[in-house]
Amino acid sequence: FGNALPPGGKPGLEDSGLGSGIIISSDGYILTNNHVIANADQISVRLNDGRSLTAKLVGTDPVTDIALLKITSDKPLPIVEFGDDKKLRVGDWVVAVGNPYGLSNSVTAGIVSSLGRNIESSQQYTNFIQIDAPINRGNSGGPTFDLRGQVVGTNSMIFSPSGGSVGIGFAIPASLIHDVVDQLKAKGKVT
Repeated sequence: FGNALPPGGKPGLEDSGLGSGIIISSDGYILTNNHVIANADQISVRLNDGRSLTAKLVGTDPVTDIALLKITSDKPLPIVEFGDDKKLRVGDWVVAVGNPYGLSNSVTAGIVSSLGRNIESSQQYTNFIQIDAPINRGNSGGPTFDLRGQVVGTNSMIFSPSGGSVGIGFAIPASLIHDVVDQLKAKGKVT
C-alpha cells in the first residue's frame, strides 16, 4: 500500500511503502494500519489474483492505528471471517499473514504471549494481543488468524531494539476493529 513523499521530501522524489491489509467486505472495504498509509498521496492495492487497484481512503484513527480503504472491483471479492478475540488464551496458537519486505503471502506461526498488553509508545491504545509469531516490516495491517481460520486481530507493531523481529509482536484485537470500522464507515473518523 501507499506512495508517499519521504519525511521532508520534495515532489519528484517519491518514496513507496509496503504493508498488508484485510478485505473485510465483498464490495471492497479493506482494513489496514494507519501507519501503513499515513502521508500517502496515492494508495494502490495489489490483490492475490495479480490485479492492482487504486484505493480510496475512507477514514483513519491514529489512536488505534486503524485505517479503512475502499476499492472498486468488477467482481465480488473474497473476505475473511472474524473470530472472537475475547476467547483467546495465553498459549493459543495464531498465525500472522502479510507481505514482509515485499515477500507476498507470507505466513508465520506462534502463540499468544499475553493479552491486554500495555506498551509504552506513541500509541494511546494499549489493549494489544501480544504474539510471538514473527512480524516484520510489511506485515503491518495483515491478519492474525486463530487456528479456526478466523481473524482475531490485525498485525500492528513489534518490539525490536534492532528493527527486525525478535519474537514480540502486537495485534489489534478484532473486537476493537469492529467498533472503529463501523465509525470510520459512518463518519470517516472516530469520535
